[in-house]
Amino acid sequence: MTQFETADDAGRTDLPEPCAPPGISVVIPVLNEQRYLRTVVDRVLSSTYGGPLQVVLALGPSTDGTSALAAEIAAADARVTLVANPTGRTAAGLNAAIRNARFSVIARVDGHALIPQNYLAVAWRALYETKAANVGGVMAAEGETDFEQAVAAAMRSWFGVGGAAFHIGGQAGPALTVYLGVFQRSAIEEAGGFDETMVRAQDWELNHRIRAQGGLIWFTPDLEVTYRPRGSINSLARQYWQYGRWRREVTRRHPETVSPRYLAPPATVLAVTVASAITIAAAASGHPRIAGVASLVPLGYASGNIAASLIIGRHLSPAVRHRLPIVLATMHGAWGAGFLRWA
Repeated sequence: MTQFETADDAGRTDLPEPCAPPGISVVIPVLNEQRYLRTVVDRVLSSTYGGPLQVVLALGPSTDGTSALAAEIAAADARVTLVANPTGRTAAGLNAAIRNARFSVIARVDGHALIPQNYLAVAWRALYETKAANVGGVMAAEGETDFEQAVAAAMRSWFGVGGAAFHIGGQAGPALTVYLGVFQRSAIEEAGGFDETMVRAQDWELNHRIRAQGGLIWFTPDLEVTYRPRGSINSLARQYWQYGRWRREVTRRHPETVSPRYLAPPATVLAVTVASAITIAAAASGHPRIAGVASLVPLGYASGNIAASLIIGRHLSPAVRHRLPIVLATMHGAWGAGFLRWA
């Protein structure tokens, strides 16, 4: 028995026929998610999926009343299970939730991710038909405030986050990773679970290990999950700094995974920083030609940012569109700085 096998049908590797859908355990690590938690859980429990459901909430050390709200939700519905996650780290919470899961299919959901009612049914069908280890879809970022809408637009754009299908959509097929995901429990167990030393990029890293042992990760655009983006410059910068920092750690552990998409932000930060320093130094020392040439790098990035913002925001309100350049610069700069800092 593995560290996860504590449940009713743990350890099963055979997927039953679609006419007898298996139970699905939906695991949700939560930390300071009072704003969205009830809606997130209600979305899961009101699913049109035809099989048994369980929701396992892994409770981190929240300070906003999340734990009290979770206890209230669990008291009202026996399908909700609470487990402790003292560290508050996502990977540790997911592993704790999986250990307390009852079923052979594991759906990973975030505390601020809103799944549509047919999400689990569509995911199960894709899991069965493709024989994949994990299936997932599109991270459909949607904001409420002007700033959140700008972040959402940036996250759905190629210029903002690169060309990953789970951000911008694409054709169904094998993928390196997917957003969240619905797993065969046996695939998680065979891979050893989520790596609890990874603060970010833990999903990508687990999917990499699953693929390395022969498992199929399957992307389908039929699965969309509403994601609520960060609501301020500071929180967005912290999030993307962590993304960059832990992407660097993934490349250190798995150097074969390095790609131009992951190197673009740190390369941009390095180029803009060095060129800006040369521009200032050259101008101060009386070398205007050198200053002019060097200034082309930061000016080029700024021009590209503004042009991309106009294209991305062409159907958005002026209040949202005007926020796009600073949002894009924050995402690129924080991600790149985090990657370089971890080096």
